[in-house]
Amino acid sequence: MSTGGQGGGGPTIVPVPAIQPMPMPQTPDPAIEPTALRAALGRFATGVTIITCLDAAGERLGMTANSFNSLSLDPALVLWSLRQASPALPHFQAARHFAVNVLAENQVALSRRFAKRDIDRFAEGLWRPGLGGAPVLAACAAVFECETVSHQVAGDHVLFIGQVQRLDESALAPLVFQAGHYHMLGEIL
Repeated sequence: MSTGGQGGGGPTIVPVPAIQPMPMPQTPDPAIEPTALRAALGRFATGVTIITCLDAAGERLGMTANSFNSLSLDPALVLWSLRQASPALPHFQAARHFAVNVLAENQVALSRRFAKRDIDRFAEGLWRPGLGGAPVLAACAAVFECETVSHQVAGDHVLFIGQVQRLDESALAPLVFQAGHYHMLGEIL
């Protein structure tokens, strides 16, 4: 809006052209290759977490995941997903509680450790039992201790929804993952 300069007295309204909607594709592209999809999804930067629970025998279970996201503020719900082919799937499905440990940027080694198989993943890091016994990591950027609300199959993954029962956060910079690599948080724009 601009004010009128001559004679008169009031603002001059400048018309704004209407925004044209983008045309919708007529049919989905059936030829989307998994590698192309993975590469495109890799352009989205995420945080890095270690999701933990106790299995039915009371053993600690944990894995690196970046499929974590907020779902609702009221009630406080979060979600994450796990491949159906994962050997950990039945343990997480049976667990009533899980913890989402959001890694700080100095915890890259723990992220890599929890992505490996056939090692004692919990041999490193300072861990304490959280709600339902789910392991909680010290000195990370944030922790969400959750009660499992639901889990359902979605494609080749299972989505887990949890209600946050307890949380903790610190001023530590989070670890970032993008395009297959770890990154430090950049400048605030």
